[in-house]
Amino acid sequence: MKPARLIPGAFVVAGLVAAAGAGYRLGQERSPDSSSGATAHSAPDGTASSKIDPKTGRTILFWHDPMVPGTKFDRPGKSPFMDMALVPVLEDEAGAQGVSVSSTVTQNLGIRTAVARMAAIATGSEVVGTVAENERSIHAVQSRVNGYVEKLHVRANLDSVRSGQPVATLYVPDWVAAQEEYLALRRLAADAGLVDAARQRLRLLSIPDEMVTRAEAADAPQSRFTLRAPSSGVVSELAVREGAMVSPGMTLLRIVDLGRVWVYAEVPESASADVVPGTLAEVRIAAYPARMLKGSVAAVLPQLSAGTRTLRARIELANPGELLKPGMFVSVRLSPKFGGIDTVVVPQEAVIPTGKRSVVIVKDDQGRFSPVEVETGSETGTEIEIRKGISAGQTVVVSGQFLLDSEASLKSALPRLNAGGKPDSAPTHDGEGTVEAIAEKELTLAHGPIPSLKWSEMTMPFRAPEGAIPAGLKVGDHVKFTLVKAPDGVLELTRVQVTHASGGKP
Repeated sequence: MKPARLIPGAFVVAGLVAAAGAGYRLGQERSPDSSSGATAHSAPDGTASSKIDPKTGRTILFWHDPMVPGTKFDRPGKSPFMDMALVPVLEDEAGAQGVSVSSTVTQNLGIRTAVARMAAIATGSEVVGTVAENERSIHAVQSRVNGYVEKLHVRANLDSVRSGQPVATLYVPDWVAAQEEYLALRRLAADAGLVDAARQRLRLLSIPDEMVTRAEAADAPQSRFTLRAPSSGVVSELAVREGAMVSPGMTLLRIVDLGRVWVYAEVPESASADVVPGTLAEVRIAAYPARMLKGSVAAVLPQLSAGTRTLRARIELANPGELLKPGMFVSVRLSPKFGGIDTVVVPQEAVIPTGKRSVVIVKDDQGRFSPVEVETGSETGTEIEIRKGISAGQTVVVSGQFLLDSEASLKSALPRLNAGGKPDSAPTHDGEGTVEAIAEKELTLAHGPIPSLKWSEMTMPFRAPEGAIPAGLKVGDHVKFTLVKAPDGVLELTRVQVTHASGGKP
């Protein structure tokens, strides 16, 4: 009797197993595949579907989840990864670089473009300079005798003087005795040899000829002598006052001629190779923006400033109207003697400096925008030289390129700028969760929020490369994990660490 009762039960169990298998196969056929493969899944009849987008009229190649773009589906539906619908990928969007922006959005964002062109640009640099006295035009007025300053015609430093103008009158008592002897010999009509010897003694005492002439005319010794300015300029140093005693070799004052001045240009160490004697220089003054003075580099001083890391280039130039004053700051444009060379230039605002590289956003003939790495050169006015990356005639974005750059980054265009087509360093995302299922190269986790991805709590499978799943991992274990986006766009596990083991079965 017992075997008879077991037969109907066996039929029931077999029927349940068969129904479960059929339901599983039906579910697999009707639901999007949640595997991480990169090929589109087939339709129920075994052929890939090709449909037309009703909005644009273009062919739909496949559907995908933008958060997991590596997995492709051949029909619309709900994403197995996120609580969202699958997004169609059109024929001209698959594999396209950059981003496409409609004309309306382009106008609303204020995106402006310019065309890269060929232009003659001269190499050179814009530096800061300081005006200094021309040391070759400094004249010193000195005393050659012992005496006193009886009259000072120049009263203060920086007073202007003219060539031949009296600057000081000296009283020299030591000259009186020698002149008396000379005049006495002349009165006595002494031997010519004696008179000439007395005259030679006056020259040795540095008595000027004009003073001897006055003594001969007046037949009386002259004890007062007037010093005159040897050149026009300003008094740069006044060392004596009236009544002061002077001695031979003592400097009374210095006069500097400001008709020609020196400008010391502070040349950065990196640009020092382009500055040599003879380099043309254009000097501009902030007080007179319409005036420009031309000169050339006379010498490059052989000493580097340790504080500013600059070399000093000395420029000598004329100073009409004495516009340049010692100590004044000026702007100096240093240019080579030869003319400019033709090269590709774009507006300076078109270049996005990122630190390691410089990027411009280029618009192609189809209206798509994509980032291009460029090598920049010299700057001139509002334009910058492009040595490598783009050619003349290409259209570049000069306004709104940061928005396009961000959009292109989301579409993984910028990482492909590297030689290997991979980003320099993919960002990582850490999370915690519980193991729900374990496959050969896949791990399903019920994880908590992941702030770096802006994900909330959910359960989803992750691709696990070889070695990512630790030995002995069981269903129910609580783990910490790290995700990184692979080159195909799929998030995969790079680290799984068990923090609390469970008694569940693998």
